Amino acid sequence: MTKKFILSLLLLATSFLSLSAQPKREVRAVWLTTIGGLDWPHNYARQGLAIEKQQQELRTILDKLQKAGVNTVLLQARIRGTVIYPSDKEPWDGCLSGLPGTAPGYDALGFAIEECHKRGMELHAWVVTIPVGKWNGLGCKRLRQRFPHLIVKIGEDGYMNPEKPQTADYLAEICREITERYDIDGIHLDYIRYPETWKIKVSSDQGRAYITSIVAKIHDAVKPVKPWIKMSCSPIGKADDLTRYWSHGWNARKTVLQDAQQWLKDGLMDALFPMMYFKDNNFYPFAIDWKEQSEGKIVVPGLGIYFMSPREKNWDLGDITREMHVARQYGMGHAYFRSRFFTDNLKGIYDIAAEDIDKNPALVPAMTWAETDKPQAPTLLSAQNGRLEWLTRQGLTYNIYSSKTWPVDISRSENLMLSRQEIGNLAIPDDDSRYYAVTAMDRFGNESSPTQSQNKEKAAESKLIPNDGTQARLPEWALRNDGIIMLAGITGNLLRKLQQKGDAVDIKSVPNGFYQLRSLNRTGISHCLGYLMIKRF
Repeated sequence: MTKKFILSLLLLATSFLSLSAQPKREVRAVWLTTIGGLDWPHNYARQGLAIEKQQQELRTILDKLQKAGVNTVLLQARIRGTVIYPSDKEPWDGCLSGLPGTAPGYDALGFAIEECHKRGMELHAWVVTIPVGKWNGLGCKRLRQRFPHLIVKIGEDGYMNPEKPQTADYLAEICREITERYDIDGIHLDYIRYPETWKIKVSSDQGRAYITSIVAKIHDAVKPVKPWIKMSCSPIGKADDLTRYWSHGWNARKTVLQDAQQWLKDGLMDALFPMMYFKDNNFYPFAIDWKEQSEGKIVVPGLGIYFMSPREKNWDLGDITREMHVARQYGMGHAYFRSRFFTDNLKGIYDIAAEDIDKNPALVPAMTWAETDKPQAPTLLSAQNGRLEWLTRQGLTYNIYSSKTWPVDISRSENLMLSRQEIGNLAIPDDDSRYYAVTAMDRFGNESSPTQSQNKEKAAESKLIPNDGTQARLPEWALRNDGIIMLAGITGNLLRKLQQKGDAVDIKSVPNGFYQLRSLNRTGISHCLGYLMIKRF
């Protein structure tokens, strides 16, 4: 059986995947570009109503992303030697105010972090490293003034010299500044490589060592400050030539000297977002290679959804959705390039993500290679009067689950309602047919055991229903149920119908054991009536 035939079977199988196949943990990311306002913002701000308009535009984008299952936003924070936050080291980019070097009247990075966290989404600061823009642009000019021999001109653009140790030192300072000032979830390095137009004069091993030195210095500047911050980068989409598949002369390790797979092995990276803007055999074998070399860490293929545009390559929607399904089959998530193509619903990509592929929310995988201890479960949980409340602890966020059976099974993605909530109260429907569970989660993503909610029905559940081995006598409150009586396992799985006569149900044929008695009405809603212990001597 050929590898091509096996791959064809795999692609065919993806068309039969159901919603139940959605994992509870998976990175679903988007690159949100600020350069030139490509994704955001689309209007300038310096004061007053213009600031609110710019901020509201971002809120609207984030609302749409949240509804489509996105849990990670890679926000371009350093653009081309310019930034979108008040920095001691680099000037404001002009994308916010319309004037390079001029503040927009608020801290855009701080605002974006707060809004993402409100929606249970991670925000990673996307830092463009080596390119610093047009030679006479503000960012490049400032760096040339400060470091006269550090910036190299190629064509009309300037680049930080990756072979100079000052480049690593300076980029580490930028990333340390962001880390110390902001409650970010990740540092995402872009263009951490040799420019494709650079005339490389050193050996490949030496060149890779230069790039790795930059990565290592940034890692060492970030991790001691906040060890839970995810270090990631976006390498060229093909790591290297494979035994049976050629990279066509464009790969990370040999062409631009990015040793990204080794960075995972050496602990310099927690996650990779390879730019896999390809399809068919230029995608699948190379995606599998990234996963096989991941060392159990996070790999998220970057999908070139912009290629579906008629102005680009006019790919079919199926080209992208097949890649999403196959990536999922191999335990990888997906990242969209770029945000606007996704939220504009190019060829229906947003609809199919929101309504099918990513209909259920997902948690980001835990950084178990860095920390495995789980936090304590939440306490003082109550669900009454339309409110779910629990006691919060500093440094933790909370995941909320719900189902119509008790106890709530937190392993099922369809039961996850909200993730990474920072406050300990939530409005819930005034509906006694639903049950709730809350877990605590630390900054590494480790999740506690669940605390299950109790309501007026649960008080009854704590009492055993009396029986003599042949009949079980239903208490008065259980007689008010609106359906048939079902025998269920202790976790609530329905086993069979029981015959009821008056206030008794026939249990003669039920083996010894511990069970639930549940009602089941015509609409399929089930309520627990109590516990049944059968012990015949």
